[in-house]
Amino acid sequence: MLKIGVDAMGGDYAPQAAVKGAVMALDAVGPQSRIVLFGDRTKIEEVLAAENCPAGKFDIVATTEVIEMGDHPAKAFQAKADSSITVGFGCLAKGAIDGFASAGSTGAMMVGSMYAVKPIEGVIRPTISSIVPTVGGRPALLLDVGLNVDVKPEVLAQYGLIGSIYAEAVLGIERPRIAILNIGEEETKGNAQSKATYELLREDGRINFVGNIEGSHIFTGKVADVIVCDGFVGNTVLKMAEGLYRINKALGGGNAFWEAMNYENVGGTPVLGVNAPVIIGHGCSSPLAIRSMILSTERCIQADLTAKLQRAFKN
Repeated sequence: MLKIGVDAMGGDYAPQAAVKGAVMALDAVGPQSRIVLFGDRTKIEEVLAAENCPAGKFDIVATTEVIEMGDHPAKAFQAKADSSITVGFGCLAKGAIDGFASAGSTGAMMVGSMYAVKPIEGVIRPTISSIVPTVGGRPALLLDVGLNVDVKPEVLAQYGLIGSIYAEAVLGIERPRIAILNIGEEETKGNAQSKATYELLREDGRINFVGNIEGSHIFTGKVADVIVCDGFVGNTVLKMAEGLYRINKALGGGNAFWEAMNYENVGGTPVLGVNAPVIIGHGCSSPLAIRSMILSTERCIQADLTAKLQRAFKN
């Protein structure tokens, strides 16, 4: 049985949104998957009753504390030992669940990722990524999107390998094309960081490196499947895309490409480079976004992503 851990107390609209999203996910997860809810048992069961969903459809791990958005992440993770996030990571670290997802405190989720399940040996810095739509219909992967804003070329080169493994294992892209986000396609373009990264990626025979990609080509799908950049640049691109989506929606525009830009359909951001599947959702996640977050976690588990990354860095 595959067990998907969900923080029922995480997010701006918890526990209602988190529990409703879990209910919505019941018919979408595989028959061998079981959703495990972490949080206040009474509140969880109240939402389930309102949704006419038997509590027996879930495993519930009762907790008494919540790490709030305003709490100091590291201090709260330790001080609130019975919080839904801390207990969830404890279960993940000992293998009681196979993956853990939350729309709660991003900082606390990163503390748990770094100190409870820990980075994969050989990974300099874990990263967070985002799936971006393309007009060709096949998704692309952008990383980093905000975790590490100042990184060395060696770290960016690792992002290329991490992204390649994720794209193949989870997105189903055979031999994904890896590119560096740059101000021009020519090999000589960019700053010292991007030029040094170019040399490192070109020498890595494990990946399909295709060179540089300009920002105007990110959403075409014609150049690359995995786009590498530091967290400062990646987060800027991601926030710009989210803003354009909201503007387009407000103006009445809509098609498959723009709907794929809706965070609710993606659900969450995987933390890549740690020893277990961890997915972080938007704090404002709706039930639909929670459903998508749960399905993303299931895909990462089923793809055996962690083991594939561990093997890559061991070799």
